[in-house]
Amino acid sequence: MSEIKPFQTILYATNLGTHMRPVFRQAINLARIHKAKIIMLHAVAPIGSTGTAILSMYMPGKEIHDIEQESMNQVIETMRERLKNYCAEEDDICKDKDELLDKIVVSAGNPADVINHYAETHGVDLIVIGSHTRQASGHTMLGSTARTVTQHSKVPVLIIPNGG
Repeated sequence: MSEIKPFQTILYATNLGTHMRPVFRQAINLARIHKAKIIMLHAVAPIGSTGTAILSMYMPGKEIHDIEQESMNQVIETMRERLKNYCAEEDDICKDKDELLDKIVVSAGNPADVINHYAETHGVDLIVIGSHTRQASGHTMLGSTARTVTQHSKVPVLIIPNGG
């Protein structure tokens, strides 16, 4: 029988929505318990081949790349700002976040694919993700990203109810 090892690297997957606070709170608490590092990951939809083709008619490829890079940097700044605002309100949760939060990552692609690929290629021990999204009917259900990550992940996934 293999020994259960503590989590060393926790991937906190966020959509930057307003309902992600319980998920972040749980990631922080787990990182404290396990003396783990947190990687905060947000996936953004890529421009896509049609968008790239249209843009390439009007500007060189380097400019398109620069625009994409600037957009990623803006998302990272948004993540830092939201984290700062959250921590201003939740000081007890965030008192040691600088020691626990290893890095903030933004990557283009389908969120579930980005999350699972990052976990596989960066030695992640646990993925922490929000449970659901609100449907037009007003009901909540397990979101497609959480469902797909769970189905395809090679590491444990902790799904946190987030009232989304």
